[in-house]
Amino acid sequence: MKKVLILATSPRKNGNSTLLAQEFQKGAQEAGNSAEIIYLCEKNINFCKGCLSCIRTKKCIIDDDMGEILEKIKTSNVIVFATPIYYYEMSGQMKTLIDRTNPLFESDYPFRDIYLLTTAADSGEYCADGAIKGLEGWIACFSKTNLKGVIKGFGVTSAGDIKGHKALIEAYNAGKNV
Repeated sequence: MKKVLILATSPRKNGNSTLLAQEFQKGAQEAGNSAEIIYLCEKNINFCKGCLSCIRTKKCIIDDDMGEILEKIKTSNVIVFATPIYYYEMSGQMKTLIDRTNPLFESDYPFRDIYLLTTAADSGEYCADGAIKGLEGWIACFSKTNLKGVIKGFGVTSAGDIKGHKALIEAYNAGKNV
């Protein structure tokens, strides 16, 4: 059994990328894994101050919900990021979360496989290239990890448009195969 942590980074709790996250969770749980979704829209996460205290102490000086999220990341085997694509890039919420994982740098972490679930109004295959590149930068800082999969739910605009999209099946199957 693997411990899967899914970080739903959409500002909309019922947005399309969140629906992908829920399908991934369903597949992972049906395969016998533990899978939890954290909805960032319900959390208070402030911007990194760049003070680098966390490098020395392995803790962030900011008192917000990120401490709880870091503890869950530190005990997970699989990390899944679900994001809407805004201006061909990850959501600001996802970028803020990534910046705040700095206390994990140079720590002994169990996560190995990283997934990216994306949705976009545009339907071009290139839509998520910026988000993928940004996430690959984070992955490069954690040498034991790899980008195991990217799921693209493109051509969806309004919340719920993803219903019936092949990306839901892909997310479910990816979860089932963690």
